[in-house]
Amino acid sequence: MNPIEQFEQEKKERIESYTRDPEFKGLSQAWISQAMRKYWVYNFTWMGRPIIQNPVDMIALQEIVWNVKPDLIIETGVAHGGSVIYSASLLELVGHGEVIGIDIDIRDHNRPLIEKHQMGKRLKLIQGSSIDPAVVAQVHELAKGKRVLVCLDSNHTHEHVMAELAAYGPLVSPGSYCIVFDTIVEDMPPGSFPNRPWEVGDNPKTAVMEFLATHPEFETDAHYADKLMTSLVGCGYLRRKD
Repeated sequence: MNPIEQFEQEKKERIESYTRDPEFKGLSQAWISQAMRKYWVYNFTWMGRPIIQNPVDMIALQEIVWNVKPDLIIETGVAHGGSVIYSASLLELVGHGEVIGIDIDIRDHNRPLIEKHQMGKRLKLIQGSSIDPAVVAQVHELAKGKRVLVCLDSNHTHEHVMAELAAYGPLVSPGSYCIVFDTIVEDMPPGSFPNRPWEVGDNPKTAVMEFLATHPEFETDAHYADKLMTSLVGCGYLRRKD
């Protein structure tokens, strides 16, 4: 076994060991639950724009984009723009591709800073509900003939995520991913999101479980679910089978 193969084998064995370590898993869950209560994920920026994401999941997204090399990344949820700028910068490094960012309210103080950003050349913003038939039709048209990766990170209720999966799941290319953010909601203590319409029993994870039950062309990528430990996505790394 050459050194590169040996390194990869050791990594595989480490990751597999995590699944058999309840103490490590428990500590990881306890830490991320506390971090969520303290709004830890609101503390970071990417290329000058606030990015409300877990850095662990951003590293995972980088791995996926590098391996998939999509022509198009579709993202629901824009907020301050850090996430779409991040995706655009990954495509810049890959050397091709565009990001479509969809949000029901792209605020006036954020839009110009996103569009004028040096990564704005790889971005198209669409204002409207991600499940509005007109928005869905527009995105489907823009996705024709392209290798597509999807990131769902807007309204986290079960009903809304299911509608997004129905709308954008079919666009995901074989071997690519639909990444459903914030499945962690299901694993948080009840009442952790008092000012939000989602809750334990009604969130992205419940939607993912229902979706997978009727869509055998998708599977949770256990590689990411097992190794990240403090992920907010967990079972939401959905890979479309080749």
